[in-house]
Amino acid sequence: MTAPVVQLRPAPAAASTKRYLSPEQVCELIPGMTVANLKDLRASGKGPAYFKPTGERGHVTLYSEADIICWVEAKRVTTREQS
Repeated sequence: MTAPVVQLRPAPAAASTKRYLSPEQVCELIPGMTVANLKDLRASGKGPAYFKPTGERGHVTLYSEADIICWVEAKRVTTREQS
């Protein structure tokens, strides 16, 4: 006997709303991160993905909260005992 197929409901609209963070808000989210360090990571291409809604030369830089969390989690380091 097979289990009945259950139709999944779509996520509520609020759950799919992206939250954008300023560099200062990113630093509040990541302990020890500074705006200068985040800028250096951005310039070297080693930091999290970001958005420039005012164009490449614009002064506004935004980060998706989900991208920040993914970037931090991708940098996970395990000890030998955890391997």
